[in-house]
This record gives sequence, structure tokens and C-alpha cells, in this order.
Amino acid sequence: MELAEHNRLYMKKNNLIRFIQSLVILPVMTMPVMFGSMSSTGIVGNVLAQKFNITTNGTIAINQAIDPIAIALQAKADAIDAYFKERNMPLEGMGMKMVEEADKNDLDWRLLPAIAIRESTGGKFECKKADFNAFGWGSCKINFSSHEEAVETVARNLGGNNPNTARHYDNKTTMQILRAYNPPYVVKRYAEQVLSIMNAIGKENLAEIETTNPNV
Repeated sequence: MELAEHNRLYMKKNNLIRFIQSLVILPVMTMPVMFGSMSSTGIVGNVLAQKFNITTNGTIAINQAIDPIAIALQAKADAIDAYFKERNMPLEGMGMKMVEEADKNDLDWRLLPAIAIRESTGGKFECKKADFNAFGWGSCKINFSSHEEAVETVARNLGGNNPNTARHYDNKTTMQILRAYNPPYVVKRYAEQVLSIMNAIGKENLAEIETTNPNV
């Protein structure tokens, strides 16, 4: 009788372990975070468990989780690439690079793709006499070795982190940056046109969610 009971409990335990292994657990983390020029008092990050260990006693250990900041950056990169893809723009796939460089240089995450769209329709009509120049940078007289280098260079300059151009862009709002990049006397309403494209790409606070506790 005792042996039968032992076997029943053993089978029940194994069934429980198999059931637990079939679950996908999505912990939710709330923490303050900064994104470039934007800040939020809180962000909900869906921390996706990538790897689970089922121990012999049926408990679960989470070995690895994705950083919520990385999740937010990915959401912005996906929004940029989705915009490019829907319009068959050659810069599709550059979303993450643009988001990363914007974050490094304290820029709105939508600024770089929006300028590239305004200047070259997302790479369709890049500068003819300059390589990999989808931004019209340097009046189409500056070559780059790759689109990645172009993104890095333009972001560094617009963020005020190049001593040679900082006087034009350092400590400026997005509107002021655009008006320095292409003044109204050169292209009327250029800044407004780029801002419109930025809004079409996505909201400034994409992936940022203010959290509240309904029990408070």
C-alpha cells in the first residue's frame, strides 16, 4: 500500500514539473529610466524570460532576462524600420543604429530617420556625388564609408558633440537644431516638415508608460 502511494505521488510530481515547463513567464518590472532627451518617472518593461531551469524539486529559476531599456530601444527601432519598410526605403534595417546614436547624443529618437526621409526619401535619392550620404550632410559634398558612419557623424554633430560644429547645435531644442541644419531662408518650413515626419514615425514617448498604483 505504501509503495502504491509512493508511486502515485512520484507521478503527480513529474506531471507538475512538465506542466511548469510548458509555461512562459513574463515578469513585469517597474523602474525609472532615461531615454535621450526624454525622461520618465516610470516604465513598464516586460522582462521576457529567455531561459528557465527546472530543478529536481519542481522549482523554477530564471537565468537570464532582457534589460527593459533594451526592450524600449527595440520598440523604437522597430517603429523606424516599419516606416521605412512600408515605403520601400533603402534605409530599412538602420532603425536600431539610429536609435542608439540618438540615445548617445541626447537627441529625439525620431530625428535622424526623419531628416533622412526629408533629404533623400529614406535613402532612395541619396547624394549623387557623395557616398552613403542620405542626410544631405555637408551639402552633399562629404563621403561616408557606410550608412552606419553617416548616422554616427550626423548624430554626433546634431547632439553638439563635435567641437567644430557645437556652436550650431549644442543645448538646442529639436526645432532649433533643425533650423540650424537647414535655415528657413534656405528651405522655408523645413523644420516643420521634418517634425511632421517625426510624428508620423511615432510618438516621442513611445515605449514609455507612466505607471500608477490603483491601490494607492
